[in-house]
Amino acid sequence: MADLVLRVLRGLALALVLVFFLFPIVWILLMSFQTNETILRLPPSLAFDPTLANYKALLTGTMETSSGTLQVTFLRNLGNSVLLASLSVGLSLLLGVPAAYAFARFRFRLGEDIAFTLLSFRFAPPLLVLLPLSLYFNELGLADTYAGLIWVYQLICLPLVLWIVRSHFEEAGVEVENAYRLDGHSWWAGFRKVAIPLAMPGIAAAGLLAFIFAWNNFVFALILASADKQPVTVGALAFVTASGIQYGQIAAAIVLSILPTLALALYAQRWLVEGLSLGAVKG
Repeated sequence: MADLVLRVLRGLALALVLVFFLFPIVWILLMSFQTNETILRLPPSLAFDPTLANYKALLTGTMETSSGTLQVTFLRNLGNSVLLASLSVGLSLLLGVPAAYAFARFRFRLGEDIAFTLLSFRFAPPLLVLLPLSLYFNELGLADTYAGLIWVYQLICLPLVLWIVRSHFEEAGVEVENAYRLDGHSWWAGFRKVAIPLAMPGIAAAGLLAFIFAWNNFVFALILASADKQPVTVGALAFVTASGIQYGQIAAAIVLSILPTLALALYAQRWLVEGLSLGAVKG
């Protein structure tokens, strides 16, 4: 009897925690199917007539307000976010995984200082480097370009990739790699066929977190890019108009902008399981 009561209380506690954390997401989802008048009514109510007008405005690029019709570039901003986050994370993994392997396997002068300096990029507030960065970008011709934004974004992602993947390389150990190289295989073959599969869970986790950080970045794209190259985080400012804040469109934009990261998280979850299984077999 005591065990049953304990299980019931534990289930209720978990349900309350789940409701607490999911309620804001559910509320935003409900808001995306409402008009501004329904959203702002007092007291708020869960009973409303759903509408797809908010999603239609985002997909068609035209938004009806009290002051007239406005053009929105949400789909372009969404495509910019996918492009910037994907390429910056890909570049960070291309540079960060070999660097993490080097820091984990080799000891060289100032190695820890270099690694900590790279990690310190995550500590610096964006506003601290915006002014000199914008000046350099203007001189180098990188202002208002995709290449410039990708370069900045990969500086955000690279320290995260480096330190997460490095810890997984250190935990994997070198015994399997040494045995593989004793069979006559090259260092590159050992790195590609043994070390990377063993560290694949860490690489997948680092890639996912780096993508989320790049996707959510706001300040750099706001200052260093124009409207046609800005991501969805900056493009959401278009819904704050002179006639008021379009809460329904903002909620719909949040729902649509969550979908790519949600899809990547589901894919990375499967990849994490595969990486763990592959590492166990290789070990």
